[in-house]
Amino acid sequence: MIVPGVCSKRQARETALSDGAQPIDPPVVPGVADPFSEDLLLGGKVRLRQPLDGYRAAIDPVLLAASVHATPGQRVLEAGTGHGAAAICLARRVADCSVTGIEIQPDLVRLANDNARLNGLAGSVQVMIGDLVRPLPRVAAGGFDHVMANPPYLEAARADPSPEAARAVANVEGEAGLAVWLSFMLRMVRPKGTITLIHRADRLDDILTLLAGQAGELTVFPIWPKQGRAAKRIIVRARKGIRTPMSLSPGLVMHEEDGAYTAAADEILRGGPNPIRT
Repeated sequence: MIVPGVCSKRQARETALSDGAQPIDPPVVPGVADPFSEDLLLGGKVRLRQPLDGYRAAIDPVLLAASVHATPGQRVLEAGTGHGAAAICLARRVADCSVTGIEIQPDLVRLANDNARLNGLAGSVQVMIGDLVRPLPRVAAGGFDHVMANPPYLEAARADPSPEAARAVANVEGEAGLAVWLSFMLRMVRPKGTITLIHRADRLDDILTLLAGQAGELTVFPIWPKQGRAAKRIIVRARKGIRTPMSLSPGLVMHEEDGAYTAAADEILRGGPNPIRT
């Protein structure tokens, strides 16, 4: 199925051929299968190479990037960059925005920087090896206008980790639990700057408890799979050192009853504005 805003290289190639354009294929090494796919995000505005096996970016990074209230000239830090999907989508959305990524897995750091170059954004997106529980000598605390993250969703004590190491690191909390992620985000953002994260809806209480007294002007943005269904994901945005009360957004319904994306979801996935940014 070809989904709007997010499609595979094969799907994009077929679309390009039908439009009379020339497909772009990576070099083929005889006898060696390419272990990567090339997927298109934001309606083809972003190309993302990622492993066929192991951790693969879904639409959560796209929604996260759409929710960060960055403007041209501002600095953004992403904790846990993975393949670079969110960082690159944000840099594509906001011209002249500088995005720094921190990622613990060296292979993903290389891939994220390769993806930035693939999209002509090497000057805007830079990803480095880093661990949230240890000092980061090349990154100054309080030096960013915005910090964003898509932390691991599963608590280690309740998880059945994947045998794929990269997928397990991405999905299961390790030494750095949710409290460490939020503490890091607050430490790295400037006073009155924003932190934005996407997480499971059932972790909202933990998030609000951990942010209490440290950030305000919280906006909770539920992501509903379909109308009338319980939200499984939430996006939370907060400002460091602000005391303004929390607000609950109407959120976003992702799918119609037939499984197609709603018009609002389709617009965001193609690069349109997210209501949480307004």
